[in-house]
Amino acid sequence: MKKVIPLPENLAGERFDVALSKMLGVSRARAEALIENGEAFLDREGKKSEKLQEGDTVILETREAAQAPERPLSFLEILYQDSDLVIVNKPPSFASHPCSGWGGETVTEALERQGVALCSDGPSGRRGVVSRLDVGTSGAMLLCKSNEAYVEMKRQFAAHEVEKTYHALAAGYLKEAASIKAPIARASGAKFRFAVSPYGKDALTRYSPLRDFRGFTLAEVKIETGRTHQIRVHFSAIGHPLAGDSLYGSNPKSDARLRLDRQWLHAISLRFRHPATKVWMKVEAPYPQDLKRSLDILERDGE
Repeated sequence: MKKVIPLPENLAGERFDVALSKMLGVSRARAEALIENGEAFLDREGKKSEKLQEGDTVILETREAAQAPERPLSFLEILYQDSDLVIVNKPPSFASHPCSGWGGETVTEALERQGVALCSDGPSGRRGVVSRLDVGTSGAMLLCKSNEAYVEMKRQFAAHEVEKTYHALAAGYLKEAASIKAPIARASGAKFRFAVSPYGKDALTRYSPLRDFRGFTLAEVKIETGRTHQIRVHFSAIGHPLAGDSLYGSNPKSDARLRLDRQWLHAISLRFRHPATKVWMKVEAPYPQDLKRSLDILERDGE
């Protein structure tokens, strides 16, 4: 049987095999096998290493694809939980919540599988979600278990009272702490790519270099606004795209050397006032294996 899947928004710029594994929630090896066997292909000419473009469509012609996609038996790392909140360390292969065209894992569904009941407030499929991370971005993500917490945390995020700190690996050398203040809008003629534009919404990103490697800088990043792809767009605009971020200009050779198939961007911590106790608290998320591995490679290169 035949199944047609439009390319999800966050996967433009990914390799075909990488995108397929995320769309189906299967291993990359399984995705490669589907492509090589002719069971998965694009609506245009394209090998497994082809970088996907906005508007691409994936076509599956396999008995397995006609059934519900197999979900990997993966579980979320819970960093903090009480009767009001749950904070998870989101893997890069998870979407924040179900959305059109996405067939892989989602945070909300995984929590349900783990027996974590989210609040009843919020749109269908997004209940409890007050802030999202891109599919390719890992790290601390907060969701609400009580309706009272949902209302208060929505307010805190909207008022920019929550301190969101990221770690990012940028190409080139960032000499000193600085701010990037530049409006962001959807890129001209693009559906899923964004760019600095005088017609965009105000956006402010602050960063501080943490460590230099050969050809890269690990930086701490804080965003004062929450525009789509904000960190990725701003770093690309100043000539320092994030490692692994092919959508915004990363070097394919460097990405391959660092064994990256997604942007090197991790939400390292959240600092906020607890919605019930009103006490300030901070929750940190350790790096996932792929980001640690790339830093180890850079360490060895510098020896």
